Amino acid sequence: MSHAATLDHSPAAPAATAASAFPGSAAYWEQRYRAGGNSGAGSYGRLGRFKADVVNLVALQSGVVSAIELGCGDGHQLGLLNLTQYLGFDVSETALQRCRQLYAKDRSKRFLPMQALTDQQADMSLSLDVIYHLVEDAVYSAYMHSLFNASLQLVLIYASDPPEDTASANAHVRHRAVTRWVAEQRRDFIFLGDIENRYPLQDDPQNESFAHFMLFRRDPDAAEASLLP
Repeated sequence: MSHAATLDHSPAAPAATAASAFPGSAAYWEQRYRAGGNSGAGSYGRLGRFKADVVNLVALQSGVVSAIELGCGDGHQLGLLNLTQYLGFDVSETALQRCRQLYAKDRSKRFLPMQALTDQQADMSLSLDVIYHLVEDAVYSAYMHSLFNASLQLVLIYASDPPEDTASANAHVRHRAVTRWVAEQRRDFIFLGDIENRYPLQDDPQNESFAHFMLFRRDPDAAEASLLP
């Protein structure tokens, strides 16, 4: 079985039907949240706890005080994280409203629309179960640059990472070659390694996932070199 074949157990839909039904990444998520949907199985249950364990451990060991998350979703995952200062961005205004209501009394957390992301930075930037939903190439590229620009020290990504970008049976999923993109596009960051999933995908997508963690650190030498004439 090929690597790509292990990524998605969903039945394939006719290509023309999937393309015509898919409204685009941003519209898809706004429609999903507005209809009462949530951020998905990966933010709940044992997968949500596993992701929180990793984020919390990395933050603790690295002395992270502030974090920016691109794709905060409905805020459920955030409730499991131990972060001193948190700024979440999302493309869905409905999701942002949920988060603001959920954490209305917590002044350590703020939530803004993606279009409000400019030059904000934090010790660590986070992307959890987002990248493989960015099916448009331009959206993916812009998101990745924003994710790395937002980091002062670390970037922690939870996603799939095939050798090549790989289409999926689902119109809202495209698996991206994350580490390859970073090596080619963001040489100011060093790949520290993978953290494998405690529950790799076998046959239960509600409790298992094709995603794993990838950790990157800003390279101060590369940053300094970029300032030289």
